[in-house]
Amino acid sequence: MKKIYFLFLTLSLVIVGFYACSDDNEYTEISPIAADDTVSSTLTNAVTIDVLLNDTTGGVPVATTVSIVGGTDTDSNGTLDKLDVVNEGIWTVNSTTGSITFTPVANYVGNPTQISYTVKNSQGNASNEAIVTINATPIVTFDILNVPYAKLSDYNFFVGNITNQIPSLNVVAYEPASSLFTDYAQKKRFIWMPNGVNATYVDDDKILNFPVGTVLIKTFYYTTIQPGNQTKLIETRLMIRKSDGWKFYEYLWNDAQTDADLLPANEFLNGSFKTITFTKPNNEVVTTNYRIPSDTECLSCHKINEVPTPIAVKPQNLNHNFNYSAGSMNQLQKLVSQGYLDSYPSNIASTVDYHDTTKSLSLRVRSYLDVNCGHCHQDQGRCDYRQIRLGFRQNIEDSNIGICLTADEEISPTLQKIITPGNVSKSIMHFRMSSNEESERMPLLGRTIVHDEGVELLEQWINSLNQSCN
Repeated sequence: MKKIYFLFLTLSLVIVGFYACSDDNEYTEISPIAADDTVSSTLTNAVTIDVLLNDTTGGVPVATTVSIVGGTDTDSNGTLDKLDVVNEGIWTVNSTTGSITFTPVANYVGNPTQISYTVKNSQGNASNEAIVTINATPIVTFDILNVPYAKLSDYNFFVGNITNQIPSLNVVAYEPASSLFTDYAQKKRFIWMPNGVNATYVDDDKILNFPVGTVLIKTFYYTTIQPGNQTKLIETRLMIRKSDGWKFYEYLWNDAQTDADLLPANEFLNGSFKTITFTKPNNEVVTTNYRIPSDTECLSCHKINEVPTPIAVKPQNLNHNFNYSAGSMNQLQKLVSQGYLDSYPSNIASTVDYHDTTKSLSLRVRSYLDVNCGHCHQDQGRCDYRQIRLGFRQNIEDSNIGICLTADEEISPTLQKIITPGNVSKSIMHFRMSSNEESERMPLLGRTIVHDEGVELLEQWINSLNQSCN
């Protein structure tokens, strides 16, 4: 009986051992688990991320096996160690540590496109694809209690060479449909706001209601300075919205074109002149005394009822596309997407580019007069004592734009109407726009030479009119 018992026990152990060995042969391999990585950076330099720090596996991840999904194998070792993202930068893998580095292209602004990577363990098992994210952080320096700063570069509004005027993160370029004439100077314009605030829509022809801390930036420059058609930045004007209203600050570019210095208050009080020689669009070379305005002259145009205010940042002027670095986009929509504007209506009565010959003469002239003259010739503006009203919403009326309107100040017996339809020589507006005399010219401020193209546009429009004046 004992023999039978021991025989049964022996057979049982053999069977158990057989199945136990079978289980061992069915070993399941454990793959590494790669975790997503997110870092923040100003991107002023290359950014390195130690992606393996938060990765877990059934074994130690092997640093030499990190591969960028979609990358290339530059050293023929079987791993994808480089990824070039056009217009953004280059991602690379350190073949020793497994860390991943992003090196942005010069002057890159924004959040780089996310990438993915994999890693293997010592058994050669590959992980899942983990995502690497870099969130760009702004570099703008702004303390409303301590501005204005001594130099334009102190604000960090621009990346790279400051003379190139490439806006840094959250500095948004803008351009009104028609531009103010300032002795043929070109302009670059930008808006910056602090985090967590935005502007609100008021009306088509009203300045956006900007929050405290807003900065409007406008640089005046030429690309045809003689000799040699040099590019020269002349001045950068800042309007800063403080708790007690808008403040004006003037920065003058140094001769080396390396930075712009704040004009001291005592010098801003009087303004100054800068002699420049440049080539006009018609290839005529001219020399003029470019005017650096005084603070009083700034206020002359930038005011409503003696309260300082911007001029061009109105929905009617911004409701058109601008070519941003990421592509063309409606400027109001850009401000919304940036978080700088809460909303805007879809049916805005908008100005046009007065150069655009596909638009009607009337629209082009009205847009030109709005941006060049409307800020003074409006209710509570500098020239509100005059009869004409040249803002875009008002100048649609014949009497507001001056058609057949007798001037309240006689210039000569042959010049009595602001606009005499079909007769340029009897139109006071044409006379004033064609004059350089300070007592006669229009606009009075902001120019020292005649705007040939503006005068030509006005002539075409006057000659197209056929109203009969009493």
